[in-house]
Amino acid sequence: MHLKSLKVFCDVVGRRSFSRAASENGISQSGASQIVNHLEEHLGVKLIDRTKRPFVLTPEGEVYYDGCRKLVQRYFALEEEVRTLHEEVAGRVSVASIYSVGLSHMNHFVQSFLQSFPKANVRLQYQHPARVYELVESDRVDLGLVSYPKSSRTIKATTWREEPMVLVCSPSHRLATKERVAVEDLHGQEIVAFDPDLEIRHEIDRVLTARGVEVRVAMEFDNTETIKRAIEINAGVSLLPAPTVDREVQAGELVARPLAGVELTRPIGIIQRRGKELGKTASRFRQMLLSLAPTLAQNENGRDSRDVSHSEQDRSESASENYDRSKSSSATSSGSGAKAAVAAAERVSS
Repeated sequence: MHLKSLKVFCDVVGRRSFSRAASENGISQSGASQIVNHLEEHLGVKLIDRTKRPFVLTPEGEVYYDGCRKLVQRYFALEEEVRTLHEEVAGRVSVASIYSVGLSHMNHFVQSFLQSFPKANVRLQYQHPARVYELVESDRVDLGLVSYPKSSRTIKATTWREEPMVLVCSPSHRLATKERVAVEDLHGQEIVAFDPDLEIRHEIDRVLTARGVEVRVAMEFDNTETIKRAIEINAGVSLLPAPTVDREVQAGELVARPLAGVELTRPIGIIQRRGKELGKTASRFRQMLLSLAPTLAQNENGRDSRDVSHSEQDRSESASENYDRSKSSSATSSGSGAKAAVAAAERVSS
């Protein structure tokens, strides 16, 4: 059976759409449907149950998809390896990242990667954490970058770096005069917090409760960008990952102070689909990412020694942005439940 037919079938399943798979392969939707029909006729079994919406794989389809996916991945990885055997890295890597990690790390990193491998192509998109997992599971991206990473039956998560949490306030706030801030200094303060169902909020609440610190939650948002806008108008203080406020601190818009007497960090991890064979470019990209975290040990067979166990996702950032090595477009982030003052401030700042 022609390899392209197997790829079309894998794309139909991975994208859960005949039309999207057809568009990606440069054929019509009916053409994609005919390819799947021919595969079913050739095998003498039904691979896809089209009577359900959305369609689902039959048991035979599940087995066939799992095998075809590995076969197609291996072929294209082999093709790239042969083409670049005596050349520079010249393939493409696709990465999905949560918004705050993208702003804090990825633009500079991608530029450095492309300086080292000018013939490579990096496709970077910023997404909600749940969407990052979905893209990795469906093989639509090679790698994902998320906070509070979790492994699963289909996802392998590797710790990349730990970001220290800092006290963030406006320059006019009284805590801005301190060199370091103890958790106890937050007692009675108005806090601009993450939404209660987010893992990062759970961690912050755990530390505050352990120290007997009670705060007044002034506002709650699901992303760091809106929290920062609220802090800028002195709606309260917050605990945020240090790299996410570098830009505002350098511009003098916010003040960040380290925490005294407590270690509070936000873990960032790299996720990929279990069993997926990365191409040469994607492998080099991942290796360069890991080289930024020298404490992450790898054993001789290339498997990471710190495979992250199950934990809840941090859904604290939501935005979407696409990045190609030739250009990048700006992304926006939206919060939920903002008060009118914050909404007005965001319109002015934008």
